[in-house]
Amino acid sequence: MHWYNHDHKHSKIRFVTPQQRHSGQDAQILQQRKAVLEQAKLAKPSRWGSRPTRNCESIGAVCLNPERDDQIISADKQAA
Repeated sequence: MHWYNHDHKHSKIRFVTPQQRHSGQDAQILQQRKAVLEQAKLAKPSRWGSRPTRNCESIGAVCLNPERDDQIISADKQAA
């Protein structure tokens, strides 16, 4: 459990750990990552071609099973 929350970087939350996200550290980490990627692209533009760098913007709310949440909301609306 500790590894999953403190060491494992999750793709859905832009490759930061859940602990970094919950503590608010993700914004600074992503900002630094964006700067590094942009410098790398400027240093070797031929390596990047016309591709943009990785998206390093913070994301909004995240759920573990969004399709299940949609099903629950839909079922609640039908029951009402």
